[in-house]
Amino acid sequence: MKKHWSVNTEELEKNPEGFAIWRLEQWVNWGIGEKKAKRADLIKYWDRLDIDEWKRKALSLALF
Repeated sequence: MKKHWSVNTEELEKNPEGFAIWRLEQWVNWGIGEKKAKRADLIKYWDRLDIDEWKRKALSLALF
């Protein structure tokens, strides 16, 4: 994963669920990350992701 300048990822990794949500948000909103997001993870955290409204609509068509 690319380095995100404003977040201490070492501290964030101490909370695996919070880190997973943050990583998915970065991937969806900004394209930060070298791997594709897992469909299962997107579905698991769907209600907790803070992502752009239009991106949420487009992703929901692909996921559900």
